[in-house]
Amino acid sequence: MMYMHFCKPCYRIFMLNGHKMICPKCSNPLTELQISYLDYVELDMEEREAFKRACDDEAQIDKFKTTYRMYKYSKWYKELQAQNEANLPITTLLAAMVQQDADTYNAPQAH
Repeated sequence: MMYMHFCKPCYRIFMLNGHKMICPKCSNPLTELQISYLDYVELDMEEREAFKRACDDEAQIDKFKTTYRMYKYSKWYKELQAQNEANLPITTLLAAMVQQDADTYNAPQAH
């Protein structure tokens, strides 16, 4: 199923399959939005831009976001939380892990 997400650092709305927590572009945490894909595509360009500005506004984002709670019952979540000594929010923890993996992958290799 397709879900709408907002990435604040990218200032972009993404339509992604499934409940994603990490931005596919910048690897920062995403905000899952309540708006359905069908409702979003019904918006004209001006309405989409106004919606994006509202999502970027800290005072308004709570009206538009939703939380997918079922992931808390999954095995990967329980294993991740067991390693989460700093008790970070799951999106922050996942984003940090992805960025660390990217840094390791992009590090110059000694020959």
